[in-house]
Amino acid sequence: MDEAKSERYYLVREDILPEALVKTIQAKEMLAAGEAKTVHEAADRAGLSRSAFYKYKDGIHPLSKLDRERIVTISMDLLHRSGILSKVLAVIAGLDGNVLTIHQTIPLQGKANVVLSVETSNMGDNVVRLLDAIRGQDGVARATVIGQG
Repeated sequence: MDEAKSERYYLVREDILPEALVKTIQAKEMLAAGEAKTVHEAADRAGLSRSAFYKYKDGIHPLSKLDRERIVTISMDLLHRSGILSKVLAVIAGLDGNVLTIHQTIPLQGKANVVLSVETSNMGDNVVRLLDAIRGQDGVARATVIGQG
């Protein structure tokens, strides 16, 4: 990968961050807590321009949030029978997983490929237990992790 295009991350103490970055975090926290209803209101209360907020909002996150968010991507082949995907989703929910995205192909030769992105931060990152539970469901022909972050 071209180094100019690769993402690099740093752990930086708040007191040495530029003021605009600190205020961006403050505005994001107000929005997340419901203390501000709009970006305009949050930016105004934090003493930040909206353009600065939009410039930095996707690039700065509290370390505690990044540490908690764990997303695993699972690819599965499911038999083309009613209710199988629903049962898999129930298993994930029962283990405190949160399904973020679902992509399913049209069934061919009696099987459909389904790719799920699952937030596992409330599961203690026990991906093996999750996979075992999914594989144990009737109608799941294959389940494997294809990405983790």
